[in-house]
Amino acid sequence: MVQKYQSPVRVYKHPFELIMAAYERRFPTCPLIPMFVDSDTVNEFKSEDGAVHIIERRCKLDIDAPRLLKKIAGVDYVYFVQKNSLNSRERTLHIEAHNETFSNRVIIHEHCCYTVHPENEDWTCFEQSASLDIKSFFGFESTVEKIAMKQYTSNIKKGKEIIEYYLRQLKEEGITFVPRWTPPPIASSSETSSSCKKQAASSAAVVSDAAQAEGLGGEALSSPSGPPEPAAGTPEDKLDADYIKRYLGDLTPLQESCLIRLRQWLQETHKGKIPKDEHILRFLRARDFNIDKAREIMCQSLTWRKQHQVDYILDTWRPPQVLQDYYAGGWHHHDKDGRPLYVLRLGQMDTKGLVRALGEEALLRYVLSINEEGLRRCEENTKVFGRPISSWTCLVDLEGLNMRHLWRPGVKALLRIIEVVEANYPETLGRLLILRAPRVFPVLWTLVSPFIDDNTRRKFLIYAGNDYQGPGGLLDYIDKEIIPDFLSGECMILIQIVDASSVITWDFDVCKGDIVFNIYHSKRSPQPPKKDSLGAHSITSPGGNNVQLIDRVWQPGRDYSMVESPLICKEGESVQGSHVTRWPGFYILQWKFHSMPACAATNLPRVDDVLASLQVSSHKCKVMYYTEVIGSEDFRGSMTSLESSHSGFSQLSAATTSSSQSHCGSMVSRQSPPPSAWRPPSARSSSS
Repeated sequence: MVQKYQSPVRVYKHPFELIMAAYERRFPTCPLIPMFVDSDTVNEFKSEDGAVHIIERRCKLDIDAPRLLKKIAGVDYVYFVQKNSLNSRERTLHIEAHNETFSNRVIIHEHCCYTVHPENEDWTCFEQSASLDIKSFFGFESTVEKIAMKQYTSNIKKGKEIIEYYLRQLKEEGITFVPRWTPPPIASSSETSSSCKKQAASSAAVVSDAAQAEGLGGEALSSPSGPPEPAAGTPEDKLDADYIKRYLGDLTPLQESCLIRLRQWLQETHKGKIPKDEHILRFLRARDFNIDKAREIMCQSLTWRKQHQVDYILDTWRPPQVLQDYYAGGWHHHDKDGRPLYVLRLGQMDTKGLVRALGEEALLRYVLSINEEGLRRCEENTKVFGRPISSWTCLVDLEGLNMRHLWRPGVKALLRIIEVVEANYPETLGRLLILRAPRVFPVLWTLVSPFIDDNTRRKFLIYAGNDYQGPGGLLDYIDKEIIPDFLSGECMILIQIVDASSVITWDFDVCKGDIVFNIYHSKRSPQPPKKDSLGAHSITSPGGNNVQLIDRVWQPGRDYSMVESPLICKEGESVQGSHVTRWPGFYILQWKFHSMPACAATNLPRVDDVLASLQVSSHKCKVMYYTEVIGSEDFRGSMTSLESSHSGFSQLSAATTSSSQSHCGSMVSRQSPPPSAWRPPSARSSSS
């Protein structure tokens, strides 16, 4: 089988003439390429005007191969013939190389080309391609192929540092500019005619496509400070190295080659819309960069997308109202790696009712729209974070999952959805966090796991009970500020104080779990976020009106400040207290989950371990609270005016803790300040 390599367009941000001066220093030998032992000039031609220079060299290479293989082959060195055709008038260098040794058994061709950037004449472009065809080699064909590809890849990687090394050497010698070729002075008419004929003959000898074996022609990688998008003027059917690094990631030379070759094949054979480069790369990764296998599954996916009009689903399809009202899932900010985060409360959904009301097709179409939205969000986050983001994180909360979710038609619909997503959206799931897995989960896992690809399954992290709150848990992957309140997020209430020396009073019972109670002050008005994330897909939290108040860019002591020390409150306690305000502005009362002692396990959860020691946990923090603001004119000099802080809550425990301590937070329900006169308490219930 013929092995092929194709490079992207690589850009040197130096003039062509300076690059040529650096390139010529690689001969007759290059210390940066140990295998390049020596080279001899066997043929050379120069046109009279100096514009065309063709030189043919015989290069001696010491291939890094096992001694036994060299002994069987009967050679210590391998020889290649390299032909360089420089046209200074056109500012191009074409290189062609082929092997001389074992040419009847192994056929190696390499083509390289240096040209001027089409939109910037002070930059130089480089492209490279090669092929390897092993006919026979004493029964060691497979070994020789691996050695050749390894050696070739190694030399490709060195291309950049070699050119940069000689550029630095030129700079140290004071050479930072090489003048362009200019035609010689005009001669007599007879001399001019003769000269033109010779120039035409020499130009015809220039090979348009060229190369160099085992990386001898050199390779140029663009500098990290280069433009993030494909350089202007680069043909649309070619990929720029800057673009690959900025939007697709760091790929090996052979991975780049696979991407470019598959992309070229699609451009030549596929009728219709060509997938984006990110999507092509996902199919290659899903098949370990085996072009034939990736091409097969991609073609099947392209046909499927066309049949079902998936490319237009976000613009033309709207989910039924039932899904908008009862599907408990939605996009919610991003994880710590910048991946879009999707939250699904599977245990809280009436899957049986949804399947009966809508049917399998509507649910599948909805999941497809979610995946298409995920691809769009990955592109947006790539631009926002300045690095390639090609996958998303999914958080699945299984609290409430029971046998009713294992209804046969529902499981059948789930299996079909998994099958379709696996086939058409490979390598889009970066991480799957499964939280609060109940005892019934192993049954569901047994049903669905055979349909999940091994690579995908390795991205699963499963937590039973409240294990996600310990080391290796949710906080390792998601910032605390965006963890939903039903997963021990933070619940708060915002109070605006107009007059200093007012009194904020509170009375709350800790119904479940241990909490930390805090108060913060801010002169700035906290702005609730734009409607996004979970609300866009009908995820609701127990508080219903919880929002993010403290912006993540705010800094303590500058944008907001703690007015009292935090108070830890135990489950069952009833707490009353008050705070005398010193400044007008906004006061944020926060009740947040008090972290439990770290779990004994320090390693990341494994599927088998979780399934083996699964336990049920419905742990929540639940608080019933009442707050009130008393104006300064109603309490000055009278402590009896603070009696409004004692509400009529039933006592959950004999112990009553009274305090006036507080701190800040993140998820809140906004409330206007009540009248200064005392009112009967109205209880509110919240969970965090």
